[in-house]
Amino acid sequence: MRRLVFLFALMISIPSFAQTAKIKELEQQRKDALREISNTDQLLRDTKKTTSTLLDRVKLISNQIFSRQKVLGLLEQEVNGISAEQIRIENEVAALETELKDKQASYAKAIDAMQRNRQGENKLLFVLSGKSLTESYRRMRYLREYSEWRSNQAAEIKEQSAKLKERKDALNKVKSEKITLIGLRSTEQENLKKEEINYQQEVNEAQNKQKDLQKILTQKKKQAEALDRQIAKLIAEEVARQEREARRKAEEKARAEAADNKTRVRSSDNKTTTRSETVATVTPENVTLSNSFAANKGKLPYPISGNYTITTRFGTHQHSKWNVTTSSSGIDIRSQAGADARAVFNGEVTYVAAIPGYNTCIIVRHGNYYTFYGNIQSLYVKQGDKVKTGQSLGKVYTDPDTGYSQIHFQLWQGTNKTNPEPWLR
Repeated sequence: MRRLVFLFALMISIPSFAQTAKIKELEQQRKDALREISNTDQLLRDTKKTTSTLLDRVKLISNQIFSRQKVLGLLEQEVNGISAEQIRIENEVAALETELKDKQASYAKAIDAMQRNRQGENKLLFVLSGKSLTESYRRMRYLREYSEWRSNQAAEIKEQSAKLKERKDALNKVKSEKITLIGLRSTEQENLKKEEINYQQEVNEAQNKQKDLQKILTQKKKQAEALDRQIAKLIAEEVARQEREARRKAEEKARAEAADNKTRVRSSDNKTTTRSETVATVTPENVTLSNSFAANKGKLPYPISGNYTITTRFGTHQHSKWNVTTSSSGIDIRSQAGADARAVFNGEVTYVAAIPGYNTCIIVRHGNYYTFYGNIQSLYVKQGDKVKTGQSLGKVYTDPDTGYSQIHFQLWQGTNKTNPEPWLR
């Protein structure tokens, strides 16, 4: 019987644990999204309301609405998860109550039968009244087993009652959490309505200055395109340099082997050619760094200090209100004034130079991966420096009109650009 109870408890506990873990994960995601909203709200308060910052304000409010919708979606999932947990616990409570009633009824029936037969007062007479020694022994064993069964039943009833109380307490807690979440959902819905009204007001104001804003967007588009071409060129040059270096090392190693074994010069020459082609882009250092970098996808720290928020995401963006399409090969991340740019992983600084529109820029190599940090005001590192995860690379430029620091961050795998956002924790 105990084994059946254990198996039943195990069957209901496994999905319960999984559901609880999922709810905890959703709660953490909601807290992260609320942190993003708080950061964006602070940046909005710090941003002066001028023509040049109108687009930034529209973008910030748009991101705020996006984050708020994300919060509402997560709250909906949490409420659904809590509801599922509530149903699961209610079913568990019902099953425990049924089992407890069956045990209590069985125990009461046994006690009633014992009282009718007055076996509790005449145990010795019951044993001695057996027709033979064998029968008396059987009666004695029966009484002992019966006594053990009663004790076990009493213990199981007590245990079942405690378990039932525990699950009822858990049910009350879940119900309370559900009420709290529903209240939070209502509050977030009201906040979303206010932000949508605010967004429309900013857009209306921006549309009154459409020509000026269209000019600003077009200029930013040209800057972004020029930056993309320059970064692609720099990355290609760096990859080519790495290949030449790998080829040189392979040839040096082959020549050393040839010198150690002069009788196999021709064989060594053939091996040199093969290694030059094979090792060109795969050195032990590159392999180790690349594997480590790839293994940390989704765990890399953000490349800027302070309370940050993403203002421009990777990919193509259609600004239908101003009839301009822009494309971003990376992401723009905004923080408070004086923020530092930080390395997202161990690597080597392979490029430091000024690029028009993006102040000083840095490229860090992580094996076959490259990260780009644009809009640096003052440097803490130089070309050739080895850097560690989280190390400050320089101070990000602070825009005097907006009062915030914003970094442009890109991620490349070899000569292929990739969306850096999923790589950041």
